[in-house]
Amino acid sequence: MITTPDPKGRLRRALRSLEGLSVGDAFGDRFFTSPHVVEQLIEQRALPAGLWPITDDTVMALSIVDVLAGQGAIECDLLAALFGARYRLDPARGYGGTAHGILTRIASGEPWAEVAGEVFGGTGSMGNGGAMRAAPIGGYFFDDFYQAADAACQSASVTHAHPDGQAGAIAVAVAAAWVASGGTQPAEMFAAVLDHTPDGETRAVIEQAARLPLSYDVRTAVSALGNGTRVISQDTVPFSLWCAARHLGDYEEALWTTVSGLGDRDTTCAIVGGIVALGAGAEIPPAWLASREPLEAMALALLTGH
Repeated sequence: MITTPDPKGRLRRALRSLEGLSVGDAFGDRFFTSPHVVEQLIEQRALPAGLWPITDDTVMALSIVDVLAGQGAIECDLLAALFGARYRLDPARGYGGTAHGILTRIASGEPWAEVAGEVFGGTGSMGNGGAMRAAPIGGYFFDDFYQAADAACQSASVTHAHPDGQAGAIAVAVAAAWVASGGTQPAEMFAAVLDHTPDGETRAVIEQAARLPLSYDVRTAVSALGNGTRVISQDTVPFSLWCAARHLGDYEEALWTTVSGLGDRDTTCAIVGGIVALGAGAEIPPAWLASREPLEAMALALLTGH
C-alpha cells in the first residue's frame, strides 16, 4: 500500500483530475454541432476555435474539490450548499431539466435528501451527473479505493438518490484512484472498479465493457455500451471507462477517441479526462488548456457573492 500523503499531496491530485475533467468537458462540449460537421472535425483532428466554455460538469466538480480542500472528506450539507450557490450564479451552464429542479430547490434552502429522493416518482435520479464530477475524488483518495468509493457515493447522493446514479460515481472515482495510484493495465482497472461498484445496471454494463476488446472500433463500443445519449449512468460510465482504458497514459488520444463516440460528449469527455489526467505521462496539451475557459472567475464570483 502506498504511504498516505499529506493533505496537500492529496489536493494536488484532485486538482490535476479537475484540470483534466474541465478541459475534457469544455473540449467535448464544442462538438455539439451538425453530425456531418462533427465527423469532419474529428476526422481532421481539428481543434475547436475560440474559447471553450465549461459546463455544469466542471462547475459541480469545482464544488467537490472545494469541499475536499476544506474538509478532507465529503460533507454533504456543505456540498449541497455549494452546488446551489454556483447554480444560482449561472444556471445556464448546461444543467439538465431534472438538475434544474433539484438545484433550484436546494438553492432555496430545501433539504437535499428530500429533494433528491422525490424525483422520478420517489426512485431518485439514475442520471450521469454523479459520475461526471467524481474523478477528483479518486485523485484525492488514491491510496484507499474503499474511501474513494464511499466518498463518491456520498457526493452523488446529494442529487442522485437512485443506487445506479451513485454506482456510476463510485465506478469513476475508483477508476481515477486506480490510475492515480500508478495502475497501467486496463484489465486491472476494470477489476478494481468491479470490486467496488455495487450490483445494478451500471455494473452489469461495466462488466461488458471489461470484456470488450480495446482494439474494437469506437462505433462497436457505442453499440454495445451506449455513449450517454440517454444521459443515465449505465449508458455513460461503461463507455467512458472503456475509452479511458484504451488510452491510459495518453490524454489527447483518449479525448479524441471519446468524442468520436458522440452522444453526451461533454460528460463522457469530462469523465475520461478526469481519469486519464492522473496517469504518468498523460499530459494535457498546453493549447487545450489555454483554450479552456479560466476557472478562477467562477471561484471568485462565489467567494465575493457577485
